[in-house]
Amino acid sequence: MALLSSPAEAQQQTRYTNGTHAPTQGNNKTRREEFLGVYDVLRDWLINDPLLGDQPKSAREHLKSALDYNVPGGKLNRGMSVADSLSALVQPKVPSSEEIFQADVLGWCIEWLQAFFLVADDIMDNSVTRRGQPCWYRLPQVGLVACNDYIILESCIYRILQHHFSSHPSYAKILELFHETTHQTSHGQLMDIITAPIGTVDLTRYTLPTYMRIVTYKTAFYSFYLPVACGLLVGGTGSPEALGITKDICLRMGQYFQIQDDYLDCFGDPEVIGKIGTDIQDNKCSWLVVQALDRASAQQKTTIEEHYGKDNDRSIAAVKAVYQELQLEDVFLKYEQESYDELLGIISQQQLLPSAIFTTFLKKIYKRTK
Repeated sequence: MALLSSPAEAQQQTRYTNGTHAPTQGNNKTRREEFLGVYDVLRDWLINDPLLGDQPKSAREHLKSALDYNVPGGKLNRGMSVADSLSALVQPKVPSSEEIFQADVLGWCIEWLQAFFLVADDIMDNSVTRRGQPCWYRLPQVGLVACNDYIILESCIYRILQHHFSSHPSYAKILELFHETTHQTSHGQLMDIITAPIGTVDLTRYTLPTYMRIVTYKTAFYSFYLPVACGLLVGGTGSPEALGITKDICLRMGQYFQIQDDYLDCFGDPEVIGKIGTDIQDNKCSWLVVQALDRASAQQKTTIEEHYGKDNDRSIAAVKAVYQELQLEDVFLKYEQESYDELLGIISQQQLLPSAIFTTFLKKIYKRTK
């Protein structure tokens, strides 16, 4: 890792104690506060990035607002899972303070990547809310300046990596990992958009193989494989075999997670999940509509064809009524339990990596409500 170059950065690393420090166990609030402390350091460095020279105050203030509004507001499971993965990897030892700091820096790079994707995705989907507040682009003072902001959000990742990892033995692998994951995710988004464009409904495209490809590339790589792979690389375990096992398990978890997300978009409480579901009116190739089309009667298919992809309360209610008739909530709950059990079996069968690397992550999403 590059030498810490400011008093704030030095102070932050001392928060991890002298010598060793494992991620706080059993006290998620404390762990979250520790993680957020690293965000403050990274944000402040980016606002005063020496590469940009003497940035005008207005530009620095806009950047701070864009970062604070979009980067740290989520559950932070992706970012905090890097240190969790590292800790599980080196058990019974505990990671050094430097390793934990490195893991959290990588974790925030993932959160920056997530913010980049979400700001862009909300514009493409014409979304209204995100994380319980208006989408960034919907703020009157922002508008389509958000298009440049999401470019900046992505570029921040590579400034952070250069500053903190340029001398790390895994620097090249980490760069490749982030570039590959961004490439994969953007192509998953492409499949999502062209399979179900807003305003054009072609239900023949909504097949399970198409759906699984979309969710694997759009969600599973960056949300599941990337955090665990980062933990392995910080811990010095970046062999092709280890990363291959990790990819297989994490992509399965990512698919499971996205199917949960599709379920929550329709059946979740907006007050709990922090957003208003829009999959039906956005004509999304969601797991629910794929399952509905596979089970629907001719009359029910006609109802879906007539109302899916239309942004009005009557059409949304009509599609949801078909979902209820087909008991898709029960279908999902059965799928959820079967997938969870299958994942536990696959995790226990592999012997190369500690099971806790994967089970820690899986426990965070099992039976989630948001």
